[in-house]
Order: sequence, then structure tokens, then C-alpha cells
Amino acid sequence: MHIKRAKDFKAGLIFIFFGIGSAVFSGTYQIGTSARMGPGYFPFALGGVLAGLGLVIVLRSLSRGEGMRKARSFRAKPVVLVVSSVVLFGLLLRPLGLIFSTVILIIVSSMASDEFKKKEAILNAFVLLAIVLIIFVYFLKFQIPVWPSFLTGRI
Repeated sequence: MHIKRAKDFKAGLIFIFFGIGSAVFSGTYQIGTSARMGPGYFPFALGGVLAGLGLVIVLRSLSRGEGMRKARSFRAKPVVLVVSSVVLFGLLLRPLGLIFSTVILIIVSSMASDEFKKKEAILNAFVLLAIVLIIFVYFLKFQIPVWPSFLTGRI
């Protein structure tokens, strides 16, 4: 076996190191049980998950002698579109409300895909908008403007 992706291998080792360190140092606190968690329970569990994730990353970075695949080059368009859609959502939430801001967020971030289709993005936006309204407005009762400020009369 040899290392196929050195960056992943090193990152996995770092995850394992910090995960084991967290689990070891959490032993200075009372861990408790799942029913009665002590102050060391969360760091211990988180350390175990981090070490397990590191092990998976290390194992995936190893190869059994297969040929190397060419790494994909960095593509800026998807990163720029997804980040800008989140920034637009934050800037437009108060003036346009949750409904229009969410639709803009989903359509702009969907444009980051190579397989972007306008009809699918609009359908996806309205389905996800319904889910957002049900969860955040109806169940969680977030105090966020749903409609644009020029329609409600509030600024």
C-alpha cells in the first residue's frame, strides 16, 4: 500500500491525534452515562467521532497500487456563486423578506452546478421555500420578515 493523497493522509492523522487527545483529556472530568452525562461526556464522544473520521480519511487516502487519477483543478465559479448567494440572502432578507430572499438564494446557488436547468431550479426553490416556511415560521416561530417591507408597510 502506498499513499495516494498525501494531504488527506496528513489531515486524517491530525484528526486522529486531536480526537484521541480530546478523549484522553476528557478523562480528567466525570464522563457519566448517556442518561446522566457528566462534563467529560461531550468531549469524549466528540473525540471518538473525530478519531473515527480521521481513520476513515486515512484509509481512503491509501491505495493498493492502482494508477493515480488526475486531480480536478480548482473551479472558482461554484464557490463564488454559492458564497454570493448566501451573502445576497443576508443582505436581502430585511428588504425583500424570507420568501423572495430564499428563492434568490436557491436559484443563484443552483447556478453553480454544471447541470443547471432553470425549470428544475425554480421548482426546487418553491419546494424548499415551503419547507423553510413550515419549519422556521410555523414551528419555530422565528421573528423574521416573511414578505417584503414595501408590501407590509414596515421598514
